[in-house]
Amino acid sequence: MKCKKRMLLSLFPAFRRHARRLLCALVTAAALLASACAPAASTCDARLRAVATTCMVGDLAAQVGGARVQVSTLFGPGIDPHQYRAAPRDIQTLQSAQVIFRSGLNLEAKLGEIFDRLGERMPVIAVTSALPPEVVLSEPAYPDRPDPHVWFDVQLWAQGADVVAEALSTLDPAGAPEYAARAAAYRERLAALDAYAGQAIASIPAGQRVLVTAHDAFQYFGRRYGIEVSGLQGVSTEAEAGVQDVQRLVEFIVARQIPAIFVESSVPARTLEAVQQAAAAGGWDVQIGGQLYSDAMGDTGTLEGTYVGMSLHNIATITHALGGTLPPLPESLADYQDVLTRAQGAA
Repeated sequence: MKCKKRMLLSLFPAFRRHARRLLCALVTAAALLASACAPAASTCDARLRAVATTCMVGDLAAQVGGARVQVSTLFGPGIDPHQYRAAPRDIQTLQSAQVIFRSGLNLEAKLGEIFDRLGERMPVIAVTSALPPEVVLSEPAYPDRPDPHVWFDVQLWAQGADVVAEALSTLDPAGAPEYAARAAAYRERLAALDAYAGQAIASIPAGQRVLVTAHDAFQYFGRRYGIEVSGLQGVSTEAEAGVQDVQRLVEFIVARQIPAIFVESSVPARTLEAVQQAAAAGGWDVQIGGQLYSDAMGDTGTLEGTYVGMSLHNIATITHALGGTLPPLPESLADYQDVLTRAQGAA
């Protein structure tokens, strides 16, 4: 009897280890089962499930879709889309969608293979797909590559509203009249924004109408609103700025006596701060004119976290720092007055 008792005691640690493994396996299985069952719980939500890549695309889809569409966004505030790689949970989010909206023009190049695979199961729509080729700019250093930063030309970006409306109407024909009406109303608001941007930038003295930023994202802005642009890095932020890039930009700033340069919310500020210090060593005191939203919008739930608010922030920051005068907001944009106040206060 004693021998049997000792044998049982010797087996007890092994039993405990086996029990722990079994418990872990049961917990894991329960978690997987819960996650697998989660989509079924959402079937009560009759809204279309749309996933957007960037904040700007997500806002466009939400403006057109309204209450009939649930929009999720992959790239949050401050995220650089040029360097974004999908995480496993992003794949799950994309797979749960009924339609995917992306910016296009190679902005989300690292997700290209994923979009190709998902495109066999659902619509994957580039909101820039309707743009005529002749209006699309190219990267200065690589003429065969498109510049994807179309959203800085408000008139061009507004054309994406119809692309979104058409895609949603195909999936939800009953909502087509509402999508068309919302797209038209949003285009009207963007037309007012486009006109306001032109007035504000035109108020900057001609000799100071130069926009220097962390990377070359503002070509469309410069072409549309009549301001010269120069970036420390190229159109993409993947390549780090080198010593020669800094030297070139410093010489440009000192020679032109540019009053202010601008950091960006999705690009580290240290490179532009190095330019500022080098310009000071060269005898010219250039100021950091403020932070611009380039490849991402402001925080979710704020006015700057919308495309209109983001754009007005940039317009106000640039105009104020370069010596211009902001005109009064038109009535259709009056709700965004706080954006202008904050932008001028931060400069």
